Amino acid sequence: MPEPFLGEIRVVSFQFAPRGWASCDGALLPIAQNQALFALLGTTWGGDGRVTFRLPNLTGQPMVGASSVDRVGPQTATQPPRGGTQPALSLHFIIALTGIFPSRS
Repeated sequence: MPEPFLGEIRVVSFQFAPRGWASCDGALLPIAQNQALFALLGTTWGGDGRVTFRLPNLTGQPMVGASSVDRVGPQTATQPPRGGTQPALSLHFIIALTGIFPSRS
């Protein structure tokens, strides 16, 4: 797998962040240890912008483009979804903490 861009977000089917990645769960990170990532994200998702910044919180968010037409798994008309929500894959969003700093050109 090629080296990711710093700040790249990927969707994976496992529920952990591999080495060099973090979960997109709104974690507060210190700017001093993550200066390049802070240069890309800033305080878009929070933090004080002096000492800390937040990662995006994508927990429980559906993927853009997902629709009820493209369901995965067996569907039955006699069983309503549990909890009143549509069935979904267990997907996990992760963000690259290391990698290639993206160039604008």
